[in-house]
Amino acid sequence: MRYLRYYLIALAVFLLDLYTKRLVKTHIELHDIVPVWGDFFALTYYLNRGAAFGILQGQQPFFLAVTVVFLVGIVYYMHKSIRQGNKLLPVALSLMLGGAVGNFLDRLLHGEVVDFALLTFRFNIFGLHVNYQYPIFNVADSGIVIGTLIVVIDSIIAWRRESKQAAKESSHDAV
Repeated sequence: MRYLRYYLIALAVFLLDLYTKRLVKTHIELHDIVPVWGDFFALTYYLNRGAAFGILQGQQPFFLAVTVVFLVGIVYYMHKSIRQGNKLLPVALSLMLGGAVGNFLDRLLHGEVVDFALLTFRFNIFGLHVNYQYPIFNVADSGIVIGTLIVVIDSIIAWRRESKQAAKESSHDAV
């Protein structure tokens, strides 16, 4: 029962990913761009046969195999961190799990992943106009990235805690 909440988080990410991809496929034509918030945020419909940022196009067997290993590792570490009483790490891993399953299902069933969120950053730096378009992504990608950021934050917190404990023990031993 203590694992259920984390699987529910993963399920929520997966279902939101599935739902948004279905909305995009039914309401937006392939490669069309629908502005949502000025030039900054738009919806589009793009099919990605590669990995993050469109790299390794067409390597579906590789992605499927790597994702299976990734999923097994996530579930293993999620259970391990829950047993150890960690609160933040299992949340991060559940976000990553839901995202990985969402993109895995796309690759398995269709050989490609539906991406749709488009961010464009435009600003001036010292008179130089910068126009940067972030690679198109989806809810699954967001779950994986946010989960990864939480893992990094959790690792920093754990490292700081261990450093303080080691310093405390070192000063206690000196007395």
